[in-house]
This record gives sequence, C-alpha cells and structure tokens, in this order.
Amino acid sequence: MKNDGAISAETLKLNCVEETKIITQKLREIVLKKFKKRGIVVALSGGIDSSIVGELSVRALGKEHVLGLLMPEKESTPETIRLSRLISNKLGIKTVCEDITKILESLGCYRRRDDAIKQIIPEYCTGYKCKIVLPAILDDDRFRIFSLVVQSPDGQQKKVRLTPTVYLEIVAATNFKQRVRKMLEYYHADRLNYTVVGTPNRQEYDQGFFVKLGDGAADIKPIAHLYKTQVYQMAEFLGIPEEILMRPPTTDTYPMQQSQEEFFFSIPYDKMDICLYGKNNKFMPEKVAAATEMTIEQVERIFRDIDAKRKATSYLHMQSLLVTKVKEVSVKT
Repeated sequence: MKNDGAISAETLKLNCVEETKIITQKLREIVLKKFKKRGIVVALSGGIDSSIVGELSVRALGKEHVLGLLMPEKESTPETIRLSRLISNKLGIKTVCEDITKILESLGCYRRRDDAIKQIIPEYCTGYKCKIVLPAILDDDRFRIFSLVVQSPDGQQKKVRLTPTVYLEIVAATNFKQRVRKMLEYYHADRLNYTVVGTPNRQEYDQGFFVKLGDGAADIKPIAHLYKTQVYQMAEFLGIPEEILMRPPTTDTYPMQQSQEEFFFSIPYDKMDICLYGKNNKFMPEKVAAATEMTIEQVERIFRDIDAKRKATSYLHMQSLLVTKVKEVSVKT
C-alpha cells in the first residue's frame, strides 16, 4: 500500500536528546553486559560519522574506556589525520596512530592497483594520481559504467571508461586499505579486551557502501539506523567541531580527492536521504519529487538504483553460510 502522507526534510527531524540517550544506553548494555568487554575501539577518519560514534562512545563508557585509532597511509589527505586529532583532542581520549603504508606496500596494494590501471592507461606511473567515478544519475536513464580519472604530475587529467576486469582489480587492490585497518582495530581490541564499533550511517549500510570484512566488520554499528542528515543533526547537537561538520563526505581511498557522491551515491546526501526514506516508507514518487525538487522521472530512476544496489551488495551483508545446519546452543548471560 502506498503512503499518501506528506514527506519533506522535516520528516527526518530527530529528537537528538532522546536518540543520544537510547544509543548510549544500548552501547553500555552491549559492551559491558552482552559482550563483557572493558571499552570501545573506534577508528577515527576525521569524518562526521566516526566523530559522532567517538562522542557517543565516550558518553556511554567514559573517555578512559575509549581508544581512538588513527590509520593514515601515504595517499591519505592531510586533512584526515589533522581532523582525526581534532576530534580525539575534543573527546579527551587516548589515541594510537598506525601508519599502514608499509603494510599496504608489503601486500602489493599500490602495485596491484597501478598494474591494473596500466592495462588501460599504459603511461600511468609514479607521480600520477587516480580516482574512480560514476556518471550522475539525474541526467539520464542510461546504464552507468564506472570510469577512471587519472592526473599526471603536470596536472593534466584523463578520463577512461573502465572494463569490468580492470574495475574489479582496482577495487580488489584498494580494499586492502579497509581490511588492514580493520585488522588493526581488532588487534587493539583484543589486547585491551575492548569492543570494535563500526561507523556506517543508514545510507552506507542500506546501499552496501562498505568493504566486506573491512569497514563493514564491527561488533556494534550504533548509527546504522540514522540517515545522513540525521547524523549531521546529531553532530551539531553533540558539539562536533565546525571543521568536521563542514567537511564534505569523502572516501579517502584514492590519491585524487573523491566525494562519496561521485564514487557511489551519485546525488547529494540530503536528496538521497529523502529518496531512501520515501522508498522505505512507500511514498509515491511524485511526493518525493516535490520534497526534493526533482522530477518524478528522476525519483523513479533513483528508486530503481536503490533496488539495484541492494541486490548487487546483498552478499556483503551475509554471514558465513553453512552447508548443513548446526544446532545452536544458547548460553545465558
């Protein structure tokens, strides 16, 4: 049944006081009672999601029971480490900085990626930068194919459509970054008897914008139910520094600056939120179109893209499957 109610940006208005209370209480319950752990490890990226997860963790358990982990590598933007330190200082938590460059080099992360790029851009070498982009979804309904943008040392840019093989090889190589970081998160969690918290918001969680067993792995995901605009509301309420609030959502995965919009979502996060909420709550496309100042055709296109991403990334949400069912034995806690 279609939803005939009204939808607007106000629909996503959050009671931040109540939401903070709910999340912090749940964090305390899960960490201390269910998992019987002493604290929380949170990877800080200098972005808004990890910043509010850090703040909520501190409010739940106290700053002495939260470890902030900073994990830059040679292709990270300087803003990442600077803003990560800004939020960790604001929270007053202990931090550990792990530069993962040498680990990635030993795994062949950069070499494997560059070798894949050379299959379509032979001149790509040291000094070049790159990123992967998608065509904007609002322009037309054509089948959207990823392209590679490279920048030479003298600033010249070149854009080439990716073949499926090269695309998969590039992504497989760059996924080392998320998986190495997660490995270190669990190292520190194990040595401290802490719990690892994840930082995906609802857009990322719903649409599969994460790496399986990388940034998609965590013991708790405390903001996965919050739309991105609600994350911003929470950040403002929690007093997250203005510089972090003003920073556009980025991937910080490729050497060239890359927004989440151009790499994956293809539309601004605030419009995506309303579309996703409208889709989830069965609003008619014309209602969503009016709320987002888009055409009905554009909203229908986004609805189809939401479904397509859910289907394509459903594997990322799956746990390990058993060939034969093993009877679970419940344990009272």
